[in-house]
Order: sequence, then C-alpha cells, then structure tokens
Amino acid sequence: MEDNIEPVTLAKGIYWVGAIDWNLRDFHGYATPRGTTYNAYLIVDEKIALVDTVKAEFAGELLERISRIIDPAKIDYVIANHVEMDHSGSLPAIMKAAPNARIYGTRQCKNGLSQYYHAQGCEGWDFEAVETGTELSLGAKTLMFIETAMLHWPDNMHTYIKEDKILLSNDAFGQHVATSKRFNDEVDDVMEDAAEYYANILMPFGKIILKYVETVGELGIKIDMIAPCHGIIWRTDPGQIIEAYGRWASGENAKKVLVIYDTMWGSTHMMARAIVEGVTAAGIDVKLMALRKNEFSEIIKEILDTPMIVVGSPTLNNGMFPSVGGFLTYLKGLHPRSKKAVAFGSYGWGGGAVKAVEKELEAAGFELIEPGLQVRYRPDEEELEKCRLLGERIAVAVKAD
Repeated sequence: MEDNIEPVTLAKGIYWVGAIDWNLRDFHGYATPRGTTYNAYLIVDEKIALVDTVKAEFAGELLERISRIIDPAKIDYVIANHVEMDHSGSLPAIMKAAPNARIYGTRQCKNGLSQYYHAQGCEGWDFEAVETGTELSLGAKTLMFIETAMLHWPDNMHTYIKEDKILLSNDAFGQHVATSKRFNDEVDDVMEDAAEYYANILMPFGKIILKYVETVGELGIKIDMIAPCHGIIWRTDPGQIIEAYGRWASGENAKKVLVIYDTMWGSTHMMARAIVEGVTAAGIDVKLMALRKNEFSEIIKEILDTPMIVVGSPTLNNGMFPSVGGFLTYLKGLHPRSKKAVAFGSYGWGGGAVKAVEKELEAAGFELIEPGLQVRYRPDEEELEKCRLLGERIAVAVKAD
C-alpha cells in the first residue's frame, strides 16, 4: 500500500477512500510540483455506493481503504462521474472485487468506458445511464445526479447526497495538491491552488460553468460541503469556491499587467525590464515572468485575472523563440476571455518574432491594443525609453477599462 492513511469520515456513513499521489509532477502537460490526490467516496447505507475510483496504479490502496470499512464485494453501486483514467483507472479492479455492482453514469460515460475497458471485460458490466435529476435511493440517503457536460469532458456529471447536502463534484472545484489533510480548514493557500487548477483545466469552459451555477440554483439544492476528485474537501464555507468560479468564469479582471518573455542574449530581457518600469511609474501593479524560470501553469494562473499581457521574444530562425511558441500554443488552447495584449522583441539580421507573437495572440482571442515594439541587436537608451513609454501607455489602457 502506498501509505497508511486511514479512511476519513465526511459525515455519518460517508467516507473518503481515495489515494494520494505524492510524486506526480505533470498532469495534462501542466506542472504539479505539489502532487495530487485521487478522491473516491464510499457511502454506506442499506445499499453501498462507491463514487469514482482512482488512477489504476493506486487500485490496491483504494481497495484496502474500502476493506477497512466494508468488504468490497458488498458494493451495490459504482458511480462513474467521469471516464478519464485518473478517475476510472481502478474500475476494472473494483468490478472484479464487486462483480454484482451496477455502474451509474451518463450515456456518454457508458460509451467512453466501453471503449477504454473493452479489453477488461466491460461488456459484462451492468450499466445504467442517468441524466440531471435522476435519483438513486440507498436507504436513508439519496443520490441525485447532475450532468456537467464539458466540465471538462462530455461525460462528466456530479453526484449530490441530498440528506447530507454534500456535492461530489469530480473535476470541478478541485486542486492538484498532495496532503495528508483532507479539509480546506486544515491547510493554507487552498484558493491559490484552486485558481491554478481552474486556470489550467477549466478556463475554456467559463460559459458552461456559469450555466452550471444557474442549474444548481434551479434545482434548489443547498450545499454544505463540496468534495472534488482532486485535492482537499471544502467543508468550511463551500460557497467561497462557487463564488470564485463564478468570478473567474465571468472573466473578471484586476487592474494589473503581466509581462511574459524569454531572451537569448539579454536584449529582450532589457526591454521587458524597461516596460515594467513604465507600468510601475504609471501606478499599475505589474509582474515580470521569464518563461524558462516559471512553469507555464503558474503563468496561466496569473493570467486568470490579468486584463493585459505583454509578450516578448527574441527572433530565432525568423520566428519566435521556442519557449515563447510553446507557451502561446498552450495559452491558445485555454481560450482566455476579455484580455488584451502587446508584443515586443529583438532581432539581429532579420526579424519575425514580434509578428509571429502577434499572430498567435490574436489566434488565442487577445485584442492587440497597438503594433508590437521591436529593436535590433541591443537596445540603446533611446529604445529603452520607448519601452518605458510603452509600459506607461499600457498602464493607461488598463486604468481606462
């Protein structure tokens, strides 16, 4: 077994039985320096339900935690909130241990599981498709299912335990952090971790998130606890993370600027510093982030509430520096909303980087507020002053929004 942490009680008859991945450092291409958890929840009533499983390599850990509470063979229902392998990877092991269990999930979930696990005998699994509002009685406890298509796959859903007012939210409201603590009042910086998680995984789905919040309101459900599939459980003021999601999904911005760049021989670095000086002199908060000194995921978190980014690149082979191109490709897939940008850079015998950066920024949905600034070779004092003045104009634009 990976560790000896006991199951954790959320409420009477409801237990965390998941796994902690202390060593995970990359997830979906985004850095996870603090690891993660794969949260699964066991509900023990007249009938027994397991909500979600864990990544395949942690199947033994999941089964052992369940065994400390009940014989896994007694599981009546497995709730599959999401097909993705970090949640369903242990499903074959669970179905082998509980062969009479019935699986509940969306129709899209059934289709996905049948394709992922056809080699593991999934044709014999008993599956029931559900939709928003479908309920399953366990005895004293009732599960209600809420479809959440594209948060962040088509098959996603949430499970709500009506009597305990607990929302098992799968990939929404989570964080990538490994910890022996289970609840938000036991750890620090939870909202920072949640913001980075949202920015790198759920940012493209802002409109869907707003619709989900509306759907929850229409269903009239009260939420006393939110238990996601990654990170800690929100048992103290769970409304704070729902409010934060609404704010992030709406594209709400602070008054600040982010300068993102890479440099080859120091020229673009000099320009970046001068732009920061100009923004600072105009009285707007600014942060400077070098692409080979900061993880992409950390930069994306900063972009979440930044209305203006300034992206700089030296020219290499008539195009962008590789790190800048890689970052802009990553950024484009996340479709940030309500953002503006300016490009800058340096070149030697031939340019190309600034135009390429501008093209990628526009493809990512950014509004370019003015033509990019570029210098040849090393910027002199006059050119650095142009960079400072650019920073001042950028600050004025942020103040005006």
